[in-house]
Amino acid sequence: MKLEQLVETSAAVAATSGRLEKVAKLAALLRQLEPDEVAITVGFLIGWPRQGKLGVGWSTISTALAQSPAPASTLELRDVDRAFDQLSSVKGKNSANERARLVAELLSRARADEQQFLAALMIGEVRQGALEGVLLDAIAKAAGVPTDRLRRAVMMAGDLGAVAEAVLGPDGESALTGYRLELFRPVQPMLADSAENVHDALSGGEPMAVEWKLDGARVQVHMRDERVAIYTRNLNDVTGRVPEVVDAVRSLRARELILDGEVIALYSDGRPHSFQMTMRRFGRRLEVDTLRAELPLTPFFFDILYHDGEELVDRPLSERLARLDDVTAPSQRVSRIVTSDPDEAARFQADALERGHEGVMVKSLTAPYAAGRRGSAWLKVKTARTLDLVVLAVEWGSGRRKGWLSNIHLGARDPATGGFVMLGKTFKGMTDEMLEWQTKEFLARETHRDGHIVYVRPEVVVEVAFNDVQHSPHYPGGMALRFARVKGYRPDKNPAEADTVDTVRAYLPA
Repeated sequence: MKLEQLVETSAAVAATSGRLEKVAKLAALLRQLEPDEVAITVGFLIGWPRQGKLGVGWSTISTALAQSPAPASTLELRDVDRAFDQLSSVKGKNSANERARLVAELLSRARADEQQFLAALMIGEVRQGALEGVLLDAIAKAAGVPTDRLRRAVMMAGDLGAVAEAVLGPDGESALTGYRLELFRPVQPMLADSAENVHDALSGGEPMAVEWKLDGARVQVHMRDERVAIYTRNLNDVTGRVPEVVDAVRSLRARELILDGEVIALYSDGRPHSFQMTMRRFGRRLEVDTLRAELPLTPFFFDILYHDGEELVDRPLSERLARLDDVTAPSQRVSRIVTSDPDEAARFQADALERGHEGVMVKSLTAPYAAGRRGSAWLKVKTARTLDLVVLAVEWGSGRRKGWLSNIHLGARDPATGGFVMLGKTFKGMTDEMLEWQTKEFLARETHRDGHIVYVRPEVVVEVAFNDVQHSPHYPGGMALRFARVKGYRPDKNPAEADTVDTVRAYLPA
């Protein structure tokens, strides 16, 4: 397929407000693809090529865009994919010059609209409203399969492009049977909605599991005999960086396991270090033994998905917790109670907070494990209001912060457009270590500048505490956060997991 067909569809989807119409346009495109073009197309539409990050900055793109566009479309999807393969493989001396050459060569073959699409794709700014949820519906429509079956297969595979290629191939719906829970193929984690307090979370009157909410790193553990793998919430393998977690898993009373849990760095008195301290262990590949001695990690498990050949994801939480208790010691589990009494839950929450934890999780005992889904079966209750937002731009500091990027522009995800809506700025809560880190990270993601403002690719998620949300004419979303302060950056989360404008809007006063 020609690139121009994908670009035209992308533009048409961006100009369409209705979800059903978006789905129809994308499904029509998908039906025209050759089998080896499916995964390429899916990656391009969600703004994440199958090669991942290409190592191309805005300065390289802008230089290449200065040349005249091609008068007619000649690029095939496969041509672009091969060019991205070349870009991702460039390493070593003169790599910047070689990437610049490859980008210029690619863009010289593209029309003006194709150039703009490719430029946005290479720096992670494709915004046509084809978020994964919309595209998943379109794939289901194009393949003629139930959306729920497709969604489950994607959750198990962790790769929308691979599943799309399979289901749009000759085997159709029967190809989905191959995607099931499998050891050493991590699945997307189950996610939680928020509740204002434990009374709201327990308003149904049914007994619920109430657990400490730890401010650690989410992990998924896979084990078969002596082989152990540890994956992050983004499904990255970090086994080599957390040897003490591997040792703890090997001590469990089972031959095969998949567990869900948190890993956290603790002081000697059992109180937690900050999230940033815990994440230091995940960012370092070298000197692991030294870091282990200085900053040991402790795993706490709260769910079990697989045990000695038996899938448990469709079992109710009550059964999964009983199985978890069979294979782990109390010291290896997140502390929990089962209650329907809001006052008892509030006392349990107060104890969690006293010990330095974030709050509590309240979970339905009857719910299955819904991999990759966010819903009311799990509710997080924190004392402070917090949001996970995306950094859109950052301003150079002054005074003591001169030379550092300081004031960050905060954006909430807009599911209707696939973009982000700015909600305000903050420079509060930043340590010197954080300022140094963000200066380096944001300069590496720079797209362009406007005076003292550096605009960046919307890739970094930050957890922000705030007092409330107010109406504001100064920002595009018509609202702003009051007394926003940085709680910490979340390298374990991607922009698709950021809170939406609807979530923020719900905090507005009536």
